[in-house]
Amino acid sequence: MKQPSGKQAPVGLKKADFEQLSEFRYQMRRFERFSEQAAQNEGITPLQYLLLLHVKGYPNREWATIGELAERLQAQHHGVVALVSRCEALELVERRVSERDRRQVEVHLLAAGEKLLARLAELHRAELRSLDGAFTVPHIDL
Repeated sequence: MKQPSGKQAPVGLKKADFEQLSEFRYQMRRFERFSEQAAQNEGITPLQYLLLLHVKGYPNREWATIGELAERLQAQHHGVVALVSRCEALELVERRVSERDRRQVEVHLLAAGEKLLARLAELHRAELRSLDGAFTVPHIDL
């Protein structure tokens, strides 16, 4: 049956489908909360941790641009500029003008950022191992 908007009416979900979705979201939130607390225990915000992670984890190189970080963080460009500035003040990252394209600014981790990220990443990896199997994608027939 079609709804007036042209969208299909939702297919009836079973109780087990809701239980799977609920469990998935619960485990995801537990991990997120763990991550927030771990970052705060190291004296940085969860967003600062994510910035460090995305700089280090950017594919095929050791730096990322503000625009790339904004995409990874799903944030506005100006917000990421401010976040990078706060991380620079903590001497975790630095901006460098690109040697290949002088219009482009690269964000690089500094030694203190590398050390902090390594500690947090190890904690996160251990936590993920403890949640083994919790993040299986639920199968829902549509």
